[in-house]
Amino acid sequence: MTSGGLYQSQRAMRSLREQALQRGVIAVLDVGTSKVTCLVLRIDGAARGVRNGGVGSMGGQPSFRVIGVGTTMSRGVRFGEVNAMPETERAIRTAVQTAQKMADTRVDHVIASFAGAAPRSYGVDGTVALEESVVSEHEISRVLASCHMPETGEGRHVMHAQPVNFALDHRSGLVDPRGQLGQTLTVDMHLLTVDATAVANLAYCIKRCDLELAGLTTSAYAAGLSALVEDEQELGAACIDFGGGTTSLSIFLKKHMICADAVAMGGDHVTRDIHQGLNIPLTDAERLKTLHGGVEPTGMDDREVIELGGDSGDWHHDRRRATRAELIGIIRPRVEEILEEVKARLDAAHFGYLPSQQIVLTGGASQIPGLDGLASRILGQQVRLGRPLRVAGMPQAITGPGFSAAVGLTLFAAHPQDEFWHFQMPSQGFGGRSLARAMTWFRQNW
Repeated sequence: MTSGGLYQSQRAMRSLREQALQRGVIAVLDVGTSKVTCLVLRIDGAARGVRNGGVGSMGGQPSFRVIGVGTTMSRGVRFGEVNAMPETERAIRTAVQTAQKMADTRVDHVIASFAGAAPRSYGVDGTVALEESVVSEHEISRVLASCHMPETGEGRHVMHAQPVNFALDHRSGLVDPRGQLGQTLTVDMHLLTVDATAVANLAYCIKRCDLELAGLTTSAYAAGLSALVEDEQELGAACIDFGGGTTSLSIFLKKHMICADAVAMGGDHVTRDIHQGLNIPLTDAERLKTLHGGVEPTGMDDREVIELGGDSGDWHHDRRRATRAELIGIIRPRVEEILEEVKARLDAAHFGYLPSQQIVLTGGASQIPGLDGLASRILGQQVRLGRPLRVAGMPQAITGPGFSAAVGLTLFAAHPQDEFWHFQMPSQGFGGRSLARAMTWFRQNW
């Protein structure tokens, strides 16, 4: 896919989103490895078609209400990517139809998120001399167009291209420089690319469900929007979304996502370890993980006996037992492996140099007891468990950490941040520098 084709496809999705918002109803769809969740939103008339108040700014609280919810077990998705098209299509149809029935309305446009596709972050920048002394939207378009595309490799899709900082002459840290006087305008932009084939498969699957794709983002970004509080997004924080097949990572600073990554391991790997270690069915392994799981051993664990059960017909096999200490001994090594991978990604992004290093754990697998304490020791930072923001109309049953990405999608849908393709470009192009250099810039200027 060429950069021009990607640019046009992003513009097309943006146009569809604006049409849906004008009509006042849009759906969001979180396609995960463990579950597929669909939320139908009704947008208030005052919020329809309104862009954010500043370039790259989230602006005020979006005005919308959840009027329909549907969630179902995900099939055909592996490591956050479509693995079996017919099964994924059936899961999406089930979730969307359930949400439509509850909302008593039909939706044609969806904004979707996914967890896999090997995300890669880049810091890019551009500088122009102003044609006039006042910064206009045309000048912002020019400086964005002055950025040059880095070498991202074959088969990559540009998912996000967000301006995260503007500098006017010697004044840096500007959110929206429009209307200000100066001579030279500089922009720093976060560029996120993903595997193009994974994106194409998901888009095609949604099309097969007779739905129009009006937006696409990573679950790392969506989870960060809903699980991080305003101060954390402003001062610097990382959101770790423990999903079923992947553990997604996003870093926010000054209310912008400045890095995203993913580890191809999650809660399902813990379940499979229990399945293999105790020789029990996957459904029983998931039940044991949920009811008796943990990562912090105590003196009582050897005395807490768990009935493994079974229906194999072998009396001795089906009467087996295990202690909670044995279960923790299976769960903890995999969780430590995931956290060590996350730490490596945080170190590569120079996360430790940000003004604040708060880490927030969310996602369904984050509910394993003791995970926050273990994560704090391995990651070496302050760690807390995060739940998604409460939004109007959201049923209590889906307000847990496992729905952070779905809730974040509602914020992304109703009030998105400005991106490269929101402006009329005089020419197309990006100019790159490495993520490490970009993070150095953030450290020195913010």
